[in-house]
Amino acid sequence: MRTWAKNASRSVFGTLFPDVCLGCGAFVTKQGVVCANCWSKLQFIERPYCEINGTPFTVDFGLGAVSANAIANPPHYHAARSATIHLSIARQLVTRLKYADRTDLAPWMADWMIRAGREFIDEADLVVPVPLHRWRYFSRRYNQSAELARIIAKKTSKAHCPSALLRKKPTRQQVGLNLRQRQENVRGAFIVPADQHIQIAGRTILLIDDVLTTGATVNAAAKALQKSGAAKVYVLTFSQVVPQFIEPHKIRSS
Repeated sequence: MRTWAKNASRSVFGTLFPDVCLGCGAFVTKQGVVCANCWSKLQFIERPYCEINGTPFTVDFGLGAVSANAIANPPHYHAARSATIHLSIARQLVTRLKYADRTDLAPWMADWMIRAGREFIDEADLVVPVPLHRWRYFSRRYNQSAELARIIAKKTSKAHCPSALLRKKPTRQQVGLNLRQRQENVRGAFIVPADQHIQIAGRTILLIDDVLTTGATVNAAAKALQKSGAAKVYVLTFSQVVPQFIEPHKIRSS
């Protein structure tokens, strides 16, 4: 009887709220998937890629290859990975999660992030989201990075520490700013509260954000975490803005 009731409720729910594609809204056979057309537009980031920034290469230059940008501008984080290139459907998903109250997308986006960042997740002690300033949080009502971080931590049985970082100044939105402007915009924007230092010291941190563009935001956040004694900071985002060409180099062994 109980099984019958459960199946009946699922049938009614499926009729009233049919499963639709995460990308275009077309009917699909299973919740949390994309249709064939949208799937073809998702560009998942696979090797070969820069071992530091996770930016994909068009040619395989071998294990340990890094981009010229990573060499010229070494980040404060140890390494970064992203699930997809920030184009088409991936960009739409980020926009809906961030600005359209579509927090229901976060679990499915988190699954793709876990796949991309498994090597970091296994090593991480704490999952920490990039925080919003309180003024922006009050206007938006939620932090999309915190939603992703919370779900990733739960799915991977890692400790979630949303209070590890504080955005102490109300930075302007990064959209439309060049690299130097982005770096200046977030300079000194993040701190680790005094009561959180003991949580961070000596720990390996998995820092979560929705998009990696120039890396200015996660770099500033990673700097604050390292200043408070973090052993390593890894960055994991859902998508990454990818330049058309990246000149690869080999990491020199030392």
